[in-house]
Amino acid sequence: MTRLPRGRRIAAALVGAAASVGLVLGAAAPAAAQSAQPGSTSSVSPPNTEYGPLPVPFDFRAGVVASLNPEVPPPGANDFHCKPTAENPRPVVMVNPTFTTQAFAWQAGAPFLKNDGFCVFTFNHGNITPFPGMPLQALGDIRQAGQTLSAFVDRVLAETGATEVDLVGHSQGGGVLPDYYLKVLGGADKVHTKVGISPSTQTTLSELVYLRTLIPRLGPAVYGSLENTAPALTQQAQGSDLAREVYPEGAVGIPGVQLYSVYSEYDEAVTPFTRQIYSGEGVTNIHLQDGCAEDLSEHIATMYSERTWLHVRNALAPNRAEPVPCFPVAPFWPGVH
Repeated sequence: MTRLPRGRRIAAALVGAAASVGLVLGAAAPAAAQSAQPGSTSSVSPPNTEYGPLPVPFDFRAGVVASLNPEVPPPGANDFHCKPTAENPRPVVMVNPTFTTQAFAWQAGAPFLKNDGFCVFTFNHGNITPFPGMPLQALGDIRQAGQTLSAFVDRVLAETGATEVDLVGHSQGGGVLPDYYLKVLGGADKVHTKVGISPSTQTTLSELVYLRTLIPRLGPAVYGSLENTAPALTQQAQGSDLAREVYPEGAVGIPGVQLYSVYSEYDEAVTPFTRQIYSGEGVTNIHLQDGCAEDLSEHIATMYSERTWLHVRNALAPNRAEPVPCFPVAPFWPGVH
């Protein structure tokens, strides 16, 4: 039997693991869908309809179900006939986080913004497999993902006739990826506002750095294999070549772009959480626990938290911003009461 080179064996193992997770999601999806039905005994709230005609599920399970079809945009997204208005003059491009797709990440955010009159656009990036239907993506080289984002922004501008877009992203999609596009690829000329939800600014999975350092042989081997097969993981670690390129002076403002960071002190992925605080002109940092101790959202929950999206809407349309009320948000599963 022909033995594959070490790098290809690792890649195959990673793809196999990703496929296994996909199967687990597939097994969980019917149960999730069933528990979301009216009359269910689940304690998770049904989709919210107070924000407009499209239901907005502030419920992580909506992403689990949708992740089985990652090429299908979330509700309200990718209507290329949508034209910006005087009230919402810029289309919104949403950038998904590590391990996810457009389908998983934006089942709440896309319809929420669409209901408010925004033209919303989503895409996938960083697929390390040849299968477009892979439910786990955003793992490939972030520099290449920046090129994908650049091309997608250009398409949105051409289709809508707008001169600028706004970017909204979570984790990698709210931090190092759009920041690389803005600072290195010249994207700042095409972007008015960037809203980073739990933005990954060179510390995500920093535990891997400890693994590499403290566990002889095995640590460096695992870290090296990730560098080769899923580079987005190690590129987000503190001190990586990409982190030094994008953040030579830390997370700072970008001339000409309004930057917002929506972050939680309970973040377990971007550590310490203060790394998500940007400095400089044109920067607004929104601490979710400021004046709302009941908000227990952490890195995952912020993607589907209603409070998060109220802050995002205010950032995109500051001329009609409203105070964001305080109410309980559970960690990991924000729709649970």
